[in-house]
Amino acid sequence: MSSDTLQRLAAIIDSRHPARGGDPEKSYVARLLHKGPDAFLKKIGEEATEVVLAAKDLSHGGDSAPLVGEMADLWFHCMVALSHYGLQPADVLAELARREGLSGLEEKALRKAQARESNQE
Repeated sequence: MSSDTLQRLAAIIDSRHPARGGDPEKSYVARLLHKGPDAFLKKIGEEATEVVLAAKDLSHGGDSAPLVGEMADLWFHCMVALSHYGLQPADVLAELARREGLSGLEEKALRKAQARESNQE
């Protein structure tokens, strides 16, 4: 999936907002957004669990297709959340680009140190 695909999907999701004419009776995205964060956040949790289960199955000789499908579902629902909060996939891609080349262990240690400093203020 290219960033163009993500941008096109984000535009479709954005267009389905009830405030922009999206009909909750005709659109799954509009229904999720109409119900509010609890609805799409619950779906993110469900999809994340399904990703874990599909990965476990794959680790034990299962097919890769369920993992790909569940991951697509997870990404989709995360994009609904981004849209709700006025964010775009480009925001996530920019954060990933910022992290590129950084040691995950060093970054985690830095975040912990920053949190400690914030708590001492």
